[in-house]
This record gives sequence, structure tokens and C-alpha cells, in this order.
Amino acid sequence: LGLALYASSLCAASGAAFLYHDYCVIGAGPSGLQAAYFLQRAGRDYVVFERSHAPGSFFALYPRHRKLISINKRYTGKSNSEFNLRHDWNSLLSHDRRLLFRRYSRDFFPDANAMVRYLEDFASLLKLRVQYNTAIIHVTLERDGQAWNGHYFLLTDQDRQNYKCSSLLVATGTWVPNVVNFPGSEYVEGYETVSINPEDFAGQTVLILGRGNSAFETAENILGVTNFIHMVSRSRVRLSWATHYVGDLRAINNGLLDTYQLKSLDGLLEGDLEDLAIVKDKKGKLHITLRFYLENRNTSAGIDSVTLPQDELDNFATRAPYDRVIRCLGWKFDFSIYNRSLRMMPGKGNKKKYPQIKPSYESRSTRGLFVLGTASHSVDFRKSAGGFIHGFRYTTRAVHRLLENRHHGVPWPSTVHPITQLTNSIIKRVNEASGLYQMFSILADIILLRENATAFEYLEEYPVGVLAELETQTGRKAPNGLFVVIMEYGRNFSGADKDVFYYNRAVGEAQHAWQSNFLHPVIYYYKRLPTEREMRLRPPGWPLPRPDAIHHVVEDFLTDWTAPNAHILPLRRFLENCLSTDLRSFFAESCFLFAFTRQKLPPFCRQGYVRMQGLVGSEGLRRHAVEAGLLEDYTLTDFSGDRPPDSREGSQDQLLRDHAIPVRPLQHLVNAKDE
Repeated sequence: LGLALYASSLCAASGAAFLYHDYCVIGAGPSGLQAAYFLQRAGRDYVVFERSHAPGSFFALYPRHRKLISINKRYTGKSNSEFNLRHDWNSLLSHDRRLLFRRYSRDFFPDANAMVRYLEDFASLLKLRVQYNTAIIHVTLERDGQAWNGHYFLLTDQDRQNYKCSSLLVATGTWVPNVVNFPGSEYVEGYETVSINPEDFAGQTVLILGRGNSAFETAENILGVTNFIHMVSRSRVRLSWATHYVGDLRAINNGLLDTYQLKSLDGLLEGDLEDLAIVKDKKGKLHITLRFYLENRNTSAGIDSVTLPQDELDNFATRAPYDRVIRCLGWKFDFSIYNRSLRMMPGKGNKKKYPQIKPSYESRSTRGLFVLGTASHSVDFRKSAGGFIHGFRYTTRAVHRLLENRHHGVPWPSTVHPITQLTNSIIKRVNEASGLYQMFSILADIILLRENATAFEYLEEYPVGVLAELETQTGRKAPNGLFVVIMEYGRNFSGADKDVFYYNRAVGEAQHAWQSNFLHPVIYYYKRLPTEREMRLRPPGWPLPRPDAIHHVVEDFLTDWTAPNAHILPLRRFLENCLSTDLRSFFAESCFLFAFTRQKLPPFCRQGYVRMQGLVGSEGLRRHAVEAGLLEDYTLTDFSGDRPPDSREGSQDQLLRDHAIPVRPLQHLVNAKDE
């Protein structure tokens, strides 16, 4: 009995040692703070763990040369805040107008220190619950049938304090440097520690391993003081203006391409880094050779005993010795803190630096574990902006909405409109929505049709990868078909080997809209919700399965899709064909006439005129309609009697006479004000 009581007291003490929260967020970088904002606004129980003393610790060190490549466009010529976020790549989403990044920097490419200040203010002004100086060193599971997901997440920090959570949001980013091990790799300096003072490289010859923005950023910093710079990587250079992927090489860093192509000594090479080897001579110079030359040889025996490639090929490209070799190979996700019970597995191929997750951003192996921010980029790697602030601020909001529906019964936010507003609703969104614009091909607006297509329900920025699960993920029903509004580039326009500046690269006519190359709206129509099988078997390169009908809104040089003939009219006719209805708006006289000449009134007349709704006519509006050919000019008719020709009753009588419609049965439908 004593042993039993002692054991139970230990269990109680152990249980008391766990601090419980519904939601635990690991990391107070941009995505962690964005998640905290939405959780706080919803009134949820959460905590954010940050190992540093302040938020955004990654930006306190990186980029090393302190210039961000995320644009800060302060002026767009428009006052629409949602539209302006299309060109603000640094601000997080919030209700506080003080927390727009343009208030923290005037630079188009801001200094990283401005981002540090911004994140500190975001956390403090919004009073987010961030627990600093708390490094989570171990995460495991505790099975419990009463938990939200069938288990709790148990977290342990550096002080052995334990925490228990029902849902875990991982927002740690990718911060572990990628390292390639080969003979002589101990002579390589890392991007994370190499000097950023150009004078330290004066008169030196430098080899850079890597070909991303960090590599070119490093080269740009020392370009003017070195003898020459060589850059080697296994893949060819990918220019962001050709791939339309913001993670590829940006123009701000590509000075070395000029000096290479204009034969100013610098150069680019392709090769597998794992096949390389570095040998150091007595003078401290670093010689590049190949791994197979060193097989069965002792590299410490000296340079004279090692065969170099130039011994067999005297014009070997890297035969000149180097003073320094710098590794700039990017970062990867830290898997080390997760217990095997969570089965956090790396992706495959070029996604191995990210954890495996579903298109809903939930772990493939552990329910209730969501990955946010840069670490979630496997969903849209080299496709969209999900690895960057201007992308993952929207995917984080999408995850929050999924969690609200799953755990709290709060359906995905939506608005309901009469079907007559369908065209206007789509045009409004494609012209101002920032989430659709930044997360093209990944997030989409979903339009759920009501019975008989009399109304529709509008859901914004839903992850299209889980379209088949829409009803369970959002709490909304789609029994009557749906439209999906998404932004896309042309199918064959993007790629490292593409010439995106060729003549006639843009389409200007609506009938050729399907050939549009630049970012443009695409509307998919489905008579029923696609199945998971259809999602898996969708055509290569398509974000969605083949629809029952599809419409491309022709690309626009100004990204302003409001042209009546080029943009709006083709879209309206597409919607009308899908719905077998008339979505036009009509003057009162036209609705009055349709009431007696058609068996079925257009929706605009049914939902407006017959219910005595709509705009009150005026002489100016009538004149404009006559000049446009939308109404007959009854004022020119020679009326008999003393009634003036422009009187309303005379106009009505003439309309009835012209169409030979008896007056008496119509009186209950006529409203003098509308008519």
C-alpha cells in the first residue's frame, strides 16, 4: 500500500510538472508571430516558445550582408490596403495600421535590422504571448483517447520544464546550414561565419560553393576587391525573372553574371560537390581536385604526392589555386528535437530539407502537428511564395481557419450573395486580393452554388491541394457545384531555360486568353466536388483536376482586370453558360417588358425589380441609356392630347401601346418610382 501511494504521488507530481496549453507554437519568427496573432484574436489558449531573447532571431544574423530581397513598395498609386499588400512582401497580417512595414523602412530592399525592429513591435504592440529564452529540445507524444487528436504533444525545454499541448504548430523555419562532406572540406568557411568585410578579401582568389541568393550575395559583396571569383554548383543558375520563383537568383545580387559573361575573370561552373576534394599546399593555397584522385592516398602527405586534374588535362578549369573557399548552400529543417513517435520525416529529392506535410500543412504522419512558414515550403517549392513572408502569412491564416473548424466548430468564413453579384464578386477579388496574387496556384477562392443557382457562398483563399476535403475542412457544403478562382502563369512560360523576353510574349485579345503567359485569373467550374482520386490523377502541372468548364481572363499589362469588353464580358458569358442563366443587369423598363414577354425573368429582375428594389431612374440616366442603345427613346414619339411628351405616364402608355400589351392586368406589377 505504501509503495502504491508513493507511486501515485510521483505520478501526480509528474502530471503537475506539465504546463498545459491548447496550442503550442515553436518559434517566434514571422510565421510563429502570425499564428499567434490569429490565435489571440480568436481567444484561444496558446503559447509561443522562442529560444532567443527577442522575436525574429534569424534576421538578427541573416542575411549576412543585411540587405533583404523582399520588396518594400511604398507607393502603388492606390489606397486599397488589400491591393497594396500585393507589393508589400514584409508586413504580417493584422488589424493595426501601425504595423505596416513601410513605416519601418523607406528602402525598396530593406535592411534586415528593420525586420528585427518590426517583429519586436509586432509582438509587443499586439501583446502576443511569447515565452522568450525557451529552447524546446525534445518533443514526443502521449497517447490519450480524450485528446483532440488522440494524443497530446509533450515538450521539454533546456531547463527540463515540461509542457503539454493538444495541437502543435512548428514555425522554426530552416536554419541548420547545409554542409557537404568531401576530402578537404575542413578548409571551407561557412556563409554563417565568413567575414563580411570586403577588405579581408582584397587581392584574393575565391571559390564559392553554391548558386543561390546567399552565394551571389556573398560574391556581390567582394566582387570589386578580389582577383577573381569562381562559383560551382551541381545545377545551372536559375534566374527568378525566368522561373517566376522569388527564391531563385534575384537581379539585385547577380553582378557576377555580368563579369562572367563579359569576360572579366569571374566564372560559373557546374559539378557535383560530393565529387570534389580540396588539397592545401605549403603556402596555404587551396587546390581543387577530384575525389577519385585521392583514393588510397594520404592527403596529409603533401600536395606533391597528390595527382591533380591539370596533371592530365592542362586546361582544367579550376587549375588555379584559391585563397579561400566559401560554402553558401542554404539551410535545412532541424529534425533532431522530434522523437521517433512523431515520425517527422524529410521530404524526397529537392524537398529533403523540408519535413513531409500534406497540402493542408499538417504532418503526413502525426495528426494535429502543423508546419508553418519557411519549413512548410515543400507544398509549393519552386512554384509559389509559400517559403517567404508574403506567401506564408496567408497559408498561416488558412491553417488557423482549418483548426477553428476542426477543434472549435467555427466554419470557414464566408459571405452569401445573390447570383446577380457573381461576376462583380469575382472581378473585385481578382483585382485586389493579395492572397490569391501571392500564393498563385496554391490558394484559391471557392464559390459554392446554392440550389437552382439563385445565390452563392464565397470562401476566400482556400488551399486547393485539399479541395476534395472542402466539406470536412471548412464546415461548408457543396451539393450544387462550385467555381474555383485561382491565379496562374502560362503553362510553358516559366523555367530556367526560358526566354521570357521574346517578342509577342503577351496576349491582348480575349479570344486568345487561354494562351496568356503572365499571371492572370483562371476560373474552374465543377458540377460536383472533385474526389481525392481525381486530385491525385490531375494532369501534370495543373493545380486542379480537369473541370467541366474553364475560363482564362486574358492577362493585363497593368494587372487591372476591369476592361468591360476584354475582361468582364467574356467572364460573364462563361458564368452564364455554366449556370444556364442570364447574369446581366437591366433597367426597370426592360424588367417590366420581360415580365410579360418571357416565361422566366432574368435573376436581376426576379431579385430586384419584382421586389421593388434597384436604383431610382433619372433623366440623365435615361438619356445615357438611350444614347448607348439600351432603351428606346420614347420622348421622340408624337403624343396626342395635352399631356407633355416627356411625362412618365405618357411614356408608360406608349410602351404598352408599342408592344400591344393590355394595361389592366399589369397594374399590380407597376411601380411608378422604378418605372
